[in-house]
Amino acid sequence: MFIQAARLVAVGAFAAAHFCASAAYADKADDTLRVAFTEDIINLDYNYTTKREYIIISELVDETLLAINPADGSYLPALATRYEQIDPVTMDLTLRDDVSFHDGTAMTAEDVAYSYNIMTSEDAQSLSGGRIAVWFDSAEVLEPHKVRFHFKTQYPLALQDMAIRVPIRKSGTYDANGTFDPNAVSGGPVGLGPYKIASFEPGSDLVLERFDDYYSGGPKGDPAISKIVIRSLPDEGTQQAELISGGIDWIYGVQRDIAESLGQMPNVAHLSGPDRRIGFLILDAGGLVSPDGPLTDLKVRRAMAHAIDRASIAEALIGGAAARIEGACHPSELGCNYPVTVYDYDPEKARALLAEAGYGDGFETEIWAYRDKPMSEAIVSDLQAVGINAKLRQVKLDSLNVARANRQILSYFGTWGGDTAPPIRQHFDADSDRNLSGDAELAQMVTDAYTELDSERQAELFAAIHARITDQVYWVPLWSYSVNYLTDPDLVFPLDDDGFPRLYKASWKQ
Repeated sequence: MFIQAARLVAVGAFAAAHFCASAAYADKADDTLRVAFTEDIINLDYNYTTKREYIIISELVDETLLAINPADGSYLPALATRYEQIDPVTMDLTLRDDVSFHDGTAMTAEDVAYSYNIMTSEDAQSLSGGRIAVWFDSAEVLEPHKVRFHFKTQYPLALQDMAIRVPIRKSGTYDANGTFDPNAVSGGPVGLGPYKIASFEPGSDLVLERFDDYYSGGPKGDPAISKIVIRSLPDEGTQQAELISGGIDWIYGVQRDIAESLGQMPNVAHLSGPDRRIGFLILDAGGLVSPDGPLTDLKVRRAMAHAIDRASIAEALIGGAAARIEGACHPSELGCNYPVTVYDYDPEKARALLAEAGYGDGFETEIWAYRDKPMSEAIVSDLQAVGINAKLRQVKLDSLNVARANRQILSYFGTWGGDTAPPIRQHFDADSDRNLSGDAELAQMVTDAYTELDSERQAELFAAIHARITDQVYWVPLWSYSVNYLTDPDLVFPLDDDGFPRLYKASWKQ
C-alpha cells in the first residue's frame, strides 16, 4: 500500500503538470523570460547555499529524488519512482532509467549514492550534509537504478530532505582531482533539471536554456519558455524602472505599497500570493544570556505577547495573504491545527502582567533584527507603549548569527520559510544555538517527534510541542507572510499554495 499510494499520487499530478505546460505557447519575440534578483548570485551550488534566490535557481537546474506537492505537502516521485521502507533504518529507492545530465551522461544509482555519501563526508562541510546528517548514514548501489539508504536512526522526515535538500550530482563531481573541492560547481553544476546553464557571470547575469532532453512525466512538467535570464540588481528602484521599460519581466518580494501602485500601470501586472514564511520573536526564557533577566519571568513574556498588535502589523505592513498566527508554525504545517494558548492584543493586560511580575515601571531590553525593518520598528513601538523600553538593533544576518552563537542576544525578530513540517527542530533542538528556552524536556519532545514513525502519534507530539512553546511563550508568534510580484502583463505565472516561486511553470499568454 505504501508504494502504491506513492505511485497513485504521482499519476494525476504528473498528467496535470504535463497538460498545463504543453498547452502554453510563447508569443514573445525572443521567448526569453528576464528576471531580476536583489541578491547577488555568486554560488550556483545549492549544496552550499540556503537563500531563496539560490533555491529558485536550483529548482531550474537541479533535480532531487522526490518532490513536494505544493498544494498539500505530499511527496511525489521525481528521480525516484518508488521507495520502500525495508525496516525503520533501511530504505530502498528505485530510480528512473531515462534521466540524463545536461552533458548527456545517463544518471544511475552510482550518482545518487555518491551525492549523498560525499555530502556527509568530513571534507564536504556542506549545508546539505549538515541537514541530512541527523539521519543519513550511507547509501549503497544495489542495481544500476536501485539504491539503498542506511539511516542512523528511524526518521520519517527523511523523505522531506530527499525532496528539498540534496541535488543529485555526477559521480566524481567534487573529487575528480583526488582531493575534495567545495567550489567544484559553484560556477554552475552539470544538473538534471529542466534548464541548463548557458553562461554565468557571478554577481551579474545567469543565462539558462531549456534542456531539450529533460525527462518526461516528472513533477515539473515541460517548461514552456526556452530561455531564462537572471540578473543581479541589488537596487529595487532599478529593478522597477527596468520592469516599466520592458527590460525585466519578473521581480518578486516587492513592498506592498509599491506593488499596488505600479500594478495600476498598463504595462505592469501585480500578483500577490501566500507564503509559508512566518515571523516570530524569540525570547531568552531560559536565561542563557541573562540568568536573572526579566525575560525569564513567564508573566513578562506573556505581557510581551499581549503587547504586540500582530494582526494590524500584518495587515498594514505586509498585506495580501499575511495574517496573525498563534503558534510556532505556519497554519498549513503538520500539527499546527491543534489548540494553543492565544494571546490577543491587549495592552492593558500586558501592563497588568508586568506589574504582577514586579516591572510596573517597565525595564530595558534590546530586540535584534536582520530583515523587515518596518515590522521590527512596529514591534518595538508596541512594546514601548506598555512600558518596555525596547531598543532595536538592526543588523546583517551574519552578525546576528555570530552574536546568537555567542549568547549575546536577549531576543530577536526572525523569520522562517517552512517545509512541510514546522521549524521546531531547528529552533528547539538541545544543540541548537537558536534554542533560548532552556527547556530540556521540550528538547526531548522534539527528538521524539522527529523519530516517530506513526503519523498520527507524530502529529500529536507536534501538537504538544506547539502547545508548550506557546503556553510558555518561548516564542511570541507573529504572522505569516505574503509575496508580491510584478510581471510583464503577457506573462502567465501560476502562484502555488506554499508561496514558492517556480519559474519553470511560467509561460506567455497566447
